[in-house]
Amino acid sequence: WAGPTFTDSGGFQVLSLGVGFKKVIAMDEKTFQADDVIADKKERLAHVDDDGVTFKSHLDGSLHRFTPEVSMQVQHQLGADIIFAFDECTTLHNTRKYQEKALERTRLWAKRCLTEHDRLTQARGNKPYQALFGVLQGAQYEDLRRKAAQDLGSMSEDGISFDGFGIGGALDKQTLGQILRWVNEELPEKKPRHFLGIGEPDDLFVGVENGADTFDCVAPSRQARTGSVFTKDGRLNISNAPHKREFKPIEDDCTCYTCKNYTRAYLCHLFRSKEMLASTLATIHNQHFIVGLVDQMRSSINDGNFFEFKAEFMGRYYGR
Repeated sequence: WAGPTFTDSGGFQVLSLGVGFKKVIAMDEKTFQADDVIADKKERLAHVDDDGVTFKSHLDGSLHRFTPEVSMQVQHQLGADIIFAFDECTTLHNTRKYQEKALERTRLWAKRCLTEHDRLTQARGNKPYQALFGVLQGAQYEDLRRKAAQDLGSMSEDGISFDGFGIGGALDKQTLGQILRWVNEELPEKKPRHFLGIGEPDDLFVGVENGADTFDCVAPSRQARTGSVFTKDGRLNISNAPHKREFKPIEDDCTCYTCKNYTRAYLCHLFRSKEMLASTLATIHNQHFIVGLVDQMRSSINDGNFFEFKAEFMGRYYGR
């Protein structure tokens, strides 16, 4: 792989273990169920303190300790081009008081990450530089989001500052653009902004409109595993019966490996037979679709017709 690589700090994984999530975080408060947010103490696999996190392996129950320094060390060893500072990720259902506490903890962890990142960078010698992004939390609160952006945007340890910023944490789908505007008004203009965990087409448009430069999300692969594939006319479930006799690609004009080599009928057969290849081929297509969509967004910006392209795409994909 000759392209850039990103690694996450482990903050989201800590949240998942600590609050006992049974599914991915919903981006709409209305979709939350009580047991998705708070688990009984005996179910919790992670406990956070000001120094770091102690967590129990979900595989064998062994205890492990994760700190900002450990996060930096692991990410440096992995060799990613862009790594992220260790943060405490919260949910939309955490109290305002706890959001404030977690934000301060994340700020202090960010300082420790900068210091350890600098030490590790010096020790790497002439190896390629790894960029460190700070992570902005603050949930749905404007003052906390702005404070996080101000603190991390101006943070410097021994002359070392963040190379870019990740906007993450608790995000309500309805306020994505607003949160981006808040933080982008405070962040240094010339440094990149990464929108963490965003990958649905409509959310990508919101992100691009409001200053996000890069994105990551498991949605293309997660949906592919259940047979849900992206097309210009919206998602379709390739395992449904009507596709059993459709001897054509998922999309006629798609240039991905899957569409060039396999038919809807064959993919339908693979999913119905529970073959592992099914999710692989569907993932290849979905990833190709999303990357192609962002390429088209970039071209439309360069051509000065971004909003026309958005209206055309949204009209077909979502029927609106």
